[in-house]
Amino acid sequence: MRPKKAQHSNHERWLISYADFITLLFAFFVVMFATSQADKKKQAQAATAIKSAFKDMSVFESKPAPMTPTTPMLMVKAPANMPKLAVAPEALAKQLKQHIDSVLAEQIALGHISKDVVSTHIGNDGLVISLHDAGFFPSGSAEVNPQSIPMLKVLVDQLPELPIRVEGHTDNVPIRTELYATNWELSTARASAIARFVIGRGHIDPRMMSAAGYAEFHPVASNDTPEGRTQNRRVDIILLTGQVP
Repeated sequence: MRPKKAQHSNHERWLISYADFITLLFAFFVVMFATSQADKKKQAQAATAIKSAFKDMSVFESKPAPMTPTTPMLMVKAPANMPKLAVAPEALAKQLKQHIDSVLAEQIALGHISKDVVSTHIGNDGLVISLHDAGFFPSGSAEVNPQSIPMLKVLVDQLPELPIRVEGHTDNVPIRTELYATNWELSTARASAIARFVIGRGHIDPRMMSAAGYAEFHPVASNDTPEGRTQNRRVDIILLTGQVP
């Protein structure tokens, strides 16, 4: 018998499977790439259509930003007989002082108040309207004089809608009564009485009001003379012009 030839083993058959795998992988990435390109085109077309639609409807229309003033402005509601206030905070106190002073001058000319009962000046926080106790309170009392109420109404009605702080002050003469053990209680009670009166007129928001008593510790004149003590006994209505309501 003729001897059989030894069968030769093919060690490169794996290349066929590998080539098939690479071909399938290449086809997969081609399909993915084509799909992504189509999505981009669709997205671009959709974005263009939405932008055009909103433009035709005047939606998201670009407008120039409003100019911001270099100095902050206050829009303050003024009394009925006074032009609407719209001025920089640093000038507002001067404008209000001019107006209040004109009202006081008219009341003095009519004989409704004496010259030294009310005074005004511009302080660190705004316009200060000082009500001296000789015209508004009996000695040692926080009850407003009935004869001063008409004048107080005229004055309060001229106040714009601004934050207001009412401060009570006394001289350095000690006080001790059934109602007020010290000047602290008296000054605080007087400030509260004026604050309640202002709120009672109805056009000032109570949330914009505060009241405090300082006794004899914030004098504006010397307590060594009767004249100085008279100036120190006062209730200050302070229009806080630096604060936006």
